[in-house]
Amino acid sequence: MKKLLTLTLVCLLAFSAFAQGASEAKTGEVTLEWWTWDTGMIEQNQSIIKEYEATHPGVKINNTVIATDGGAYKTQLSVLAQQKALPDVFMLSSGDLEEWASTGLCRNLDDLVASDPEIYKKFYESMFTSLKDVAKTDYLPGFPFAYVSCDMFYNKDAFDAAGLAYPNENWTWDDFLKAAKALTIDKNGDGEIDQWGYYGYGRYAEAQAWIFANGGVLTNDKTHKFEPNQNALDAIQFMSDLVNVYKVAPSPKDMSAIKYKTIFPNQICAMFVDGGWFADDFRKTIGDKFQWGVTRVPVGPHGAPKTTYGWPDSYVISPFTKHAKEAWEFTKYIAGEGIGLDQFMAGKMPAYKALVESDAFVDMTQQPYGDMQLFRDHASDTFVTSYTQGWSEWVGYGAAESMGLNGAVDSILNGETTIAQVLPSLKESIDKILARYY
Repeated sequence: MKKLLTLTLVCLLAFSAFAQGASEAKTGEVTLEWWTWDTGMIEQNQSIIKEYEATHPGVKINNTVIATDGGAYKTQLSVLAQQKALPDVFMLSSGDLEEWASTGLCRNLDDLVASDPEIYKKFYESMFTSLKDVAKTDYLPGFPFAYVSCDMFYNKDAFDAAGLAYPNENWTWDDFLKAAKALTIDKNGDGEIDQWGYYGYGRYAEAQAWIFANGGVLTNDKTHKFEPNQNALDAIQFMSDLVNVYKVAPSPKDMSAIKYKTIFPNQICAMFVDGGWFADDFRKTIGDKFQWGVTRVPVGPHGAPKTTYGWPDSYVISPFTKHAKEAWEFTKYIAGEGIGLDQFMAGKMPAYKALVESDAFVDMTQQPYGDMQLFRDHASDTFVTSYTQGWSEWVGYGAAESMGLNGAVDSILNGETTIAQVLPSLKESIDKILARYY
C-alpha cells in the first residue's frame, strides 16, 4: 500500500510539473510551490499569498501544508527529492539540514545574498551564521525565519513567598541549587513534597540546555563519534544530583502519570527548563493564576555567558528550481515584511529585525512582561546545538524518545544506573548510528 501511494504521488507530481511548465510557457506567469508544516497556519498562508500576488504580478504561489506527525512531511519531501521535483521553497527542520545540504538538496544562497546588500540590515546576520553552523557548510544552505532558544521559566509568586530574589542571567549553578532547596516545600506537613524547586524530564530541550550551559560537547565533528567531554558528563551528573542527592526535583518515573508540560502551570514545580516556545503555551494555560518569568539557563562552572542552546527555523530553496530569483524574493517576504508577530509563537525570535525591535514584541500587556526582552537579547548570543546526521535517532527524539541519550538520562535520573555504568554501552550504540551516516 505504501509503495502504491508513493508511486501515485510521484505520478501526480510529474503530471503537475508538466502541466505547470506548459502553463508558464503559455502565459509567462511564474508559479512557485511553497511547502510548510504548520497546519494551524493555512488561513494565514493564504492571506500572505493573496497580498504577495497582488504586489508581484506575474507570480503565482501554491501552498501545500503537511503536518509533521508520523514523519509525513519529511517522507513526502524525500520522495520529491528523489524525483528532483522539490517545491521551490520549503521548510526544513534544523535536524535535517546537514544531511540535505551534504547531498546537494539545498540551494547555495551565497550568490543571492551577495546580490542583496541590504539583507543584513533587515535580518539578523547571526542567525544566518548559525544556520551554516548547524548544516556544517561554508555556504548558506537556507534562509532562517526564526530562532528557537531553550530557557528557564520560574514562578514569581513562589519566589516571593520564599523571600527569594528572582533568578537572572548572572545566576550560577550554586545560586540555582540554593533557590531550588528553598523552593522544595511540604506545604501541609504530610511528608509529601507539594512544590518541587525544579522539574527536569531529561529530553533534549532540557538536558542539553544544561549540558551546553556548562561548555559541554557531545559529539566529535571530525571523528563523527559520540565523545561527550567532562563538562557534558558533569552537567548530567548535576541533573541527577538534583533528583537523587539534593531531593529538589522529582524523578521522571514519579511524574510519569502527569503530562510534563502541565507540571509548571499546575505549580508542582517552581522552575522549569525547556524551549522558549513555552512562553506562548504558558500564557494560555496559566492565565492569571500566578505570576511567572523567564531567564537564561544558569551558567555552569565551565560555561560561557550568553551561550545558548538553540537552533534556527528555516526555509530552503530547491536546487532544482527554475525560478531562483523569484523564489528568493518570496522567501525574503515570508521571512520578513510579509508576516506579523501574530504568526509566531511567543518565545520564538523572528529573524526580521523590525518585528523583534517593535514594542509589540515585548508586549507589556501579557506575561512574562519585560522578561520578553530575553528573546531580543538572544540575537547577540552564541548559539550551540548537537545536530548531526541521524540526530533524532541517537538523541532519542519523537518515536525514539525512550532510546538513545534521552533513555540513558532517564535511567540516570531515576536512580537506576550511573553515568559511568551506562556510558560504554551508550557510546557503542550511538557510534553505530553515526557510522551509518558518515
